Amino acid sequence: MDFVIVGVAALFVSGLTLFSGFGLGTILMPVFALFFPLEVAVAATAVVHGANNVFKIAVVGKHADRTLVVRFGVPAILAAFAGAAALGYVSHLGEIARYAIGGRTAVITPIKLVMGVLMLGFACFELLPQLRALKFDRRYLLLGGLLSGFFGGFSGHQGALRSAFLAKVGISTEAFVGTNALIGFMVDMRSEERRVGKECRS
Repeated sequence: MDFVIVGVAALFVSGLTLFSGFGLGTILMPVFALFFPLEVAVAATAVVHGANNVFKIAVVGKHADRTLVVRFGVPAILAAFAGAAALGYVSHLGEIARYAIGGRTAVITPIKLVMGVLMLGFACFELLPQLRALKFDRRYLLLGGLLSGFFGGFSGHQGALRSAFLAKVGISTEAFVGTNALIGFMVDMRSEERRVGKECRS
């Protein structure tokens, strides 16, 4: 039953965020975190995110702006390695505290605390009109690539930042979706490659 819930959630959220370019990780990662350890939840989110981007690339990938892919995507890929490495480091830190609610004991660890703060922060990006309308100038593309790539590698949250940076560069809707999907796919693949390589060495 758990896998049915996860599958339905992945399908629904993927369709919901098809044109927005963001939101899948923010919504889906907490769902996965209910059923899997946080590190597994992040990896599973990246897999679904990647599959969703493959579909979008097949549909509108030909409209992707190659200049933006290079200027934004390459820094994002490099930063994704750093984000995945940071996730591996934080996930091995010990518990901070524990508490009991009813008959259930909950443990607070650094990775859970950081993920909780990030999920709250990125949810605000999508719920608050002021943050949802936030856009950045083209000259900040390098910074945007680094930030979105890092958080893509660390927590699976990258779309909100990427969309905020790409939304004001004067490209068509098709180019926006295609560029978003291509960059997101590259970051997801590099993040997973970094995590798998780390697991193989440990």
